[in-house]
Amino acid sequence: MFTRTESLRDFIRLYPVISIIITIHILLYSLTALPIFPNKYLFGLLAGVNLYVVNGEYWRLVTPIFMHAGFGHMLFNSFSLVLFAPALEQLLGKTKFILLYLFTGIAANIATLILKPLTYTHVGSSGAIFGLFGFYISIIMFRKAMMSRENSQTIMTIAIIAVIMTFVQSNINITAHIFGMLAAS
Repeated sequence: MFTRTESLRDFIRLYPVISIIITIHILLYSLTALPIFPNKYLFGLLAGVNLYVVNGEYWRLVTPIFMHAGFGHMLFNSFSLVLFAPALEQLLGKTKFILLYLFTGIAANIATLILKPLTYTHVGSSGAIFGLFGFYISIIMFRKAMMSRENSQTIMTIAIIAVIMTFVQSNINITAHIFGMLAAS
């Protein structure tokens, strides 16, 4: 379930939504990291800034889901999608999967807006990824027959480690992680 053995071509064909999300991650990261583009302007326009959301820039509840603060940040979130999202895209189908992903990411950003200061700035898809973990946990708790015991243990272990790391690492939007996970539960 979480082992990737398909070729890149097969992955793109089997999981088009995840492939598009990762492509957006790479494209936006490139546009904001390479000095040949108006990178700081674009990053500033798309990052989540609570003050700007309150003043009517509501797209900032969505765009931070696809923005990242560095190459490692983008790579880790994209890699997490490659490992954990394909089973859900197959299970839910393209439309329900993207709705789950966006709903949990936006819920995480709304929680960030409500609970963090107006000056708080944030980027990253972790809230949406934690939403996927939350959905898996809901399956484990309420629809046990849908997932093998081995896969359930794998998800629970990774989710617990992810929550612990949320509180241990610096520069993490704890609010987004927790509320992204809760939004899917």
